[in-house]
Amino acid sequence: MRLESIHLTELKDIIEKSALLEADASGPKVLLTPQKTIVKIFRRKRFFSSALWNPYSLRFIRNAEKLKKIGIPTITPIKHFKILKEPLTAVEYIPLAGKTLRELYLEAPLKLAHKNKEIKKFISLLHEQGIYFRSLHLGNIVLTPDGGFGLIDIADMRFFGNPLSSNLRKRNEEHFKSYLNRNNISKIKLP
Repeated sequence: MRLESIHLTELKDIIEKSALLEADASGPKVLLTPQKTIVKIFRRKRFFSSALWNPYSLRFIRNAEKLKKIGIPTITPIKHFKILKEPLTAVEYIPLAGKTLRELYLEAPLKLAHKNKEIKKFISLLHEQGIYFRSLHLGNIVLTPDGGFGLIDIADMRFFGNPLSSNLRKRNEEHFKSYLNRNNISKIKLP
């Protein structure tokens, strides 16, 4: 995917015309465009960083391509932007259809608890495929319309050529359990 350079004024125009989905202290992070695509903005936090030559936006795009290649549903990138004279990049993409497990949990905690076995199986599949996803939590796992699972917010992911070691699996599961504990979610359990 070609990196397209745009001016900050063009990004501001996109922001103005879009609905804000997520922001932080630095400003907008995730936008819903009038065309129902998503624009995710990536900020380089430090002047000297690996993000200079390997921006998070590019990792995001590459991770989407790798996930699709191994059959795990995810977002579909359509444009990659570099904002001129700014430490910003952005990706416009087609969102993954479905609802996040977090949304489903908030709607009906007990109903989602019945999917414990399937959630564990999906996480195990990721580990068998050699995928280490530090941001693995209910907000980044989507239940797709066909009843399967997919992933979003995928910049923070590593692909190993082999199944994950028991140490990495345990570490990944601990991140997941920590998220559940922080959010007082007791209906979802991992082994």
